Amino acid sequence: MLSRRPLLLTLAMLPLGGTARANPALEAAMRRLIGEARPEDGGMALRLPALAENGAQVSVTVSVDSPMTAAEHVSAIHLLATRNPTPGIASFHLTPALGRAEVQTRIRLAEDQQVLALAVLSDGRVRRAIAETRVVTGGCIA
Repeated sequence: MLSRRPLLLTLAMLPLGGTARANPALEAAMRRLIGEARPEDGGMALRLPALAENGAQVSVTVSVDSPMTAAEHVSAIHLLATRNPTPGIASFHLTPALGRAEVQTRIRLAEDQQVLALAVLSDGRVRRAIAETRVVTGGCIA
């Protein structure tokens, strides 16, 4: 029997693959941010509301499992929106001095879409988390 979490993760990945191929701007933004690195799923959480009443102010929290030591830490967290006119939303550069790999902000979303968080680790690996939200009132002007 298939459990709920793996099923949801699998379903979340299907639209992203199609969106990434259909959206050259998203593909280019990811390449600029992480080069040719292949993102791994897991080890982080991306939280945003399933339904955003106002696309101009969508609260987002990203937390990454990391000891945040000099030898092993998160060096950057990037947020992208799969259907915004400009996919890149925000980039945060972190140091071990923070003690915790977590960022919180408000973002603008033009319409219903997936938000993608990428965490770049000090050893060059990249982690990925995806969340989907529905937007009642859009926050971006194309």
